[in-house]
Amino acid sequence: MKITDRLYESVREIWNSYNHHPFVKGIADGSLDIDKFQFYMVQDYLYLMQYSKVFALGIVKAQTEGDMRMFADLVHSTLNSETATHKAYLKRLGITASDMENAKPSLVTQSYTNYMLSVSFTEGITELATTVLACAWSYKMIGDFMETIDGVKEHEFYGEWVKSYTSKQYRDDNDVIIDLVNRLAEDYSEKQIQNLERIIVDCSRYEYMFWDMAWNKEM
Repeated sequence: MKITDRLYESVREIWNSYNHHPFVKGIADGSLDIDKFQFYMVQDYLYLMQYSKVFALGIVKAQTEGDMRMFADLVHSTLNSETATHKAYLKRLGITASDMENAKPSLVTQSYTNYMLSVSFTEGITELATTVLACAWSYKMIGDFMETIDGVKEHEFYGEWVKSYTSKQYRDDNDVIIDLVNRLAEDYSEKQIQNLERIIVDCSRYEYMFWDMAWNKEM
């Protein structure tokens, strides 16, 4: 069993619960209120700015040129591919660059990203990679769920969001992180693996809190 297979088993029920959350279901069937989605997109954009910093710390902690380049590619992909969808939606929603400069992260957004950065600063590169795996991999799983629903990609408003998380680029980036964790944790002790499980469970719980925050528009 690969390390990530074990990590997945530790969070499988949490991740499956996302598909039943009213926010995710609202995107899937097109019924989500636009104001809730707008709140989410602002907070998720702010989240991605900190998420990119975790990848940047991976460059600092990497021991090989190959891993440095891999983390650099993930920074580039996040800042240019994933946020492109956000910027396009924010423009459609009438939110300007100036608005975003003055936007404040919610308590959940701050707590979640601070947790990721704390682990990334104080622990090793494998633990750093595990903090981002919860978000990257669970969104890929949500994309898989969305693809089982007829017409979801063609929805006039939410279709582009679904397409971004079912794209080959997104899935390839997710596979890079999975492969990295497996490679770096290959010789990990049972205690170290249990710590990785703790990290991915914590981040997965934060992910659920993030969906709740967006649904309730809770600062």
